[in-house]
Amino acid sequence: MTAPALSRSISLGYAAGSVGTGAFGVLPGLVLSYYLTDTLGVGAVLAAFVVVLPKIIDVAINPMIGARSDRDFADTGRRTRLMWLGAVAIVPLFIATFAVPESLSSGTAALWVLVFFSLTAVAYALFQVPYIALPADLTPDYDARTKLISDRIVVLALTILVVGAGAPAIRDTFHGGFGGYLAMAVATTALMALGMAVATHWAGRAGAGAPKRSAGPNAHRTRDGFEALKHNHHYRILLLVYVTQALATAVMLAGAQYLATYILEDKNALTPLFVALVAPAILVMPLWVRIGVRFGKQRALAAASVLFLLAALSLGVAILAPGVWVYAPIAMAGVGYAGMQTFPLAMLPDVIDERSAGVGRDQGGAMSGLWTAAETMGLAIGPGLYLLVLAATGFVSSTADEVAVQPDSALTGITAGFALLPAALIAVSLLILSRYRRREQSA
Repeated sequence: MTAPALSRSISLGYAAGSVGTGAFGVLPGLVLSYYLTDTLGVGAVLAAFVVVLPKIIDVAINPMIGARSDRDFADTGRRTRLMWLGAVAIVPLFIATFAVPESLSSGTAALWVLVFFSLTAVAYALFQVPYIALPADLTPDYDARTKLISDRIVVLALTILVVGAGAPAIRDTFHGGFGGYLAMAVATTALMALGMAVATHWAGRAGAGAPKRSAGPNAHRTRDGFEALKHNHHYRILLLVYVTQALATAVMLAGAQYLATYILEDKNALTPLFVALVAPAILVMPLWVRIGVRFGKQRALAAASVLFLLAALSLGVAILAPGVWVYAPIAMAGVGYAGMQTFPLAMLPDVIDERSAGVGRDQGGAMSGLWTAAETMGLAIGPGLYLLVLAATGFVSSTADEVAVQPDSALTGITAGFALLPAALIAVSLLILSRYRRREQSA
């Protein structure tokens, strides 16, 4: 029997959460590394540690948050308690991350960012983990999940476009430096918290009539996500693919500001670079939905990944011949990025159902908790990897209002890290994806 179609209000209510996840996902990856090295004067190696460590903390806590979310859902039919807590706590913590006092030394400033960014990551996880688990609760229909996720990705892409282009513009309007980053953080936090609040309010209304589920004495354990990773082949493969691709996009995201400043020689070029990457993703989303329905989610994901890979490889030419032509392959990468975001998230509810049916109880929160932990790790390691490339190639850090002269080796590292490293990671993800053997069919 075919599941009833999702109403437009459900789809849009769920998608509103991507205003929050998109803003948090893009801004630290886009500017935090550059903030550390080119405003606070933190060395590239120490900056890499600062951006990675908070996500290591997430690996430990996200599965616990997922298990707690499953217990909430079993008891109340809702996952909103943790979502509200995260939406409220993230406001002061995210602002504080970019509110480093000017009097601090570079080492103390790095510690300040480390502490507040770690706490911000925890608050974000309280919202994101139950949010990612919602699609499996909303519909059992195979193709409806693709449509649900595609609406979310459109909102996500729009948010990334607005924040990725607008936040640096706000920073530059206030002349960069300490005041510019603080103004940027305040504006972005307001948008982020609004999206999270709307989605949480909607999720509470949508779950008001949901039946409660009884939980056995061993139900909803923290280790459920890890056991799913160990015993469910499809979940393991899908998670590895998604994390590897998140790592690739995070590397490219972290390198965008450096590419604009030192290769295109215009730090304000970050905004058009970002538009070139994200705008195509919005335009082609309906096409990816049709491709997914026609050929299956796995094949569509492979096609999107190959497209991104080819675009990243072509950007490597900028090592020898930099110029405005880079906008064309970046736009091509944006088309691939749209599919790479949509299909893993549309496939996740399918493998959650597979695992939950196999063990006889809901494991959506636990599996989503481990998923988000791995994703956030990838998003953090990406900038860390990029910073290590810069360190290895002799990049020179600087303080606010300065643009250091970089050696030729560093200029090569900036471009190679932006283009060739993501290409290699996407190639690895395609090899992993080839082992995904789940039969695809509509419900």
